[in-house]
Formats: sequence, C-alpha cells, structure tokens
Amino acid sequence: MEILRRLCLWLTIIGGLNWGLVGAFDFNLLTFLFGFAPLLVAILEIIVGICACYTAFEYYNR
Repeated sequence: MEILRRLCLWLTIIGGLNWGLVGAFDFNLLTFLFGFAPLLVAILEIIVGICACYTAFEYYNR
C-alpha cells in the first residue's frame, strides 16, 4: 500500500505542475510528450485525476 500511496502522490504532484504550466504558459507537457497519441494523453490525465482523488482521501482519513 505504501508504494501505491507514494506513486499516487508523485503523479498528483506531476499533474499539478502540468496544470501550472498550462495556466502560466499555455503549455501542456503531456500533449508535448505524447501528442502523437491523444488517447494515451486522455488515459494519463484520467490516471492522474484518480491518483489526486486517492491522495486527497488518504490525506483526509489520516
């Protein structure tokens, strides 16, 4: 469980940094790296969102 918690925390941080780039510079890192596969970008964004929810619930339940 500790590995899952840490993985979700890191993906949440990376997702937050990506949103910071989008807001500040209109630059989406996922699209830049994986723009050739829009479905992959969508799947990664969903995974980051799920990890953010998991991290929030873990933090709340401590």
